[in-house]
Amino acid sequence: MTRDDLRAAVAAGHLSEAQAASVMALAARRLEGRSALPAEDEPFELFKGFAEIFVTVGLFILIFGVFGMIWFAGGRAAFILLIPIAALLAEYFTRRRRMVLPSILLTLTLAGSVLASFLGIPIFGYASVLSDPSLSLALGVTAVALLVWFLRYRVPFSMFLVGLCVLGILLSAAKAVDPGIAPAQAVNLFDLSSGSMLGLAMLVFGALALAGGIWFDMRDPHRLGRQSASGFWLHVLAAPALVNTLALTFYHMGPGAGYALLTLALVAAAVLALVIDRRSFFTAGIGYMIFLSFYAFGDATNPRSWWLVLILIGLALTGLGAFWTELRGRVMRLLSDFPGKSRLPPFATE
Repeated sequence: MTRDDLRAAVAAGHLSEAQAASVMALAARRLEGRSALPAEDEPFELFKGFAEIFVTVGLFILIFGVFGMIWFAGGRAAFILLIPIAALLAEYFTRRRRMVLPSILLTLTLAGSVLASFLGIPIFGYASVLSDPSLSLALGVTAVALLVWFLRYRVPFSMFLVGLCVLGILLSAAKAVDPGIAPAQAVNLFDLSSGSMLGLAMLVFGALALAGGIWFDMRDPHRLGRQSASGFWLHVLAAPALVNTLALTFYHMGPGAGYALLTLALVAAAVLALVIDRRSFFTAGIGYMIFLSFYAFGDATNPRSWWLVLILIGLALTGLGAFWTELRGRVMRLLSDFPGKSRLPPFATE
């Protein structure tokens, strides 16, 4: 949108002159902010300074003290009363002060309060919670509450908790379909070849989280606002869900076709990471990459070969991190145009 578009909107009565001037000023600030960032930067922020850590510690003590006082007076009702308290605090620390770490703590307080309002506190461990028939309902209500919280306060970390709630619902549904799932064997059951529904649920969740992350990324390709930060938290969930599920499946297939497919899966994850400019996908597969390198180049009778493999992988990852922008530009130029390519983070066209 150009200045002429804004002037036309003012002339047509869609915007006032003050609103148009505010939009132009905002656009100028965003461009200046992006130009100040390094070309290969992938913004990530947990707190802006020690002041936020100090405030977060104070808020934690305050919330814990208020909860304790209400708990001894009203039992489970304490969780319900914590919800408006967290919202009241968020009005100041999130909407007015824009503090990152305190906002994350308040978001956790809200999610924990809503979830615990249904399930209570697991005194004898989490087995009773996992078998609670109201678990899926509690997770669903918590996810809705977090979405409402996100619409009000725009805390990117909310998307991470929403994703965890969706994952919990999918895994609960998988366990209901396949009641023979044993928690002690859960890791192996994420192998798709085992026939377990857990692996399929994890794969579906990874696809949903990836789609959500890309949707947020496309709304903020320059990664200046909270949209891209929200996408980051979804990518943190999507990467291990997709990469680990597929890689574990191919790993269990053994040498030959299994390891060949594992290699292809890691290459595909690396290319996807470059295309969407998110390093988390490649990071999720580092452990499998080390295993494959040991299998291909390691010598069980020569311990020095293990260290050599680690050195080579370390050099490869360091080089990839140092030249990520240049490599991404080449990959994007090689790819033909596809829907949404122009809405991904910019890349060098030459």
